[in-house]
Amino acid sequence: MKVILRTADRTRKAEVTVPRDQKGADLIQAALTNWSLPADTEYSLVNVTKGRTMHPNAALAVDHVADHDELEIQPVLVAGGWCGRRR
Repeated sequence: MKVILRTADRTRKAEVTVPRDQKGADLIQAALTNWSLPADTEYSLVNVTKGRTMHPNAALAVDHVADHDELEIQPVLVAGGWCGRRR
């Protein structure tokens, strides 16, 4: 199946052919390597065509991804908390 893979900032984009049993985590790892994305960041895979975040260990099954869907690699933002007391 062919999908469009892109980064969240849309600076990188490619049409790739992937097998249905390909896992989302493997697709993210391939993008990290090929596009030299920061390795110290956690990423998620979002099917922007369907508006769904995909589980990294899930395969690109028919009910999650269709031919020519756009998949976006998004950095996972970690929000920090403030432990102090307000005055």
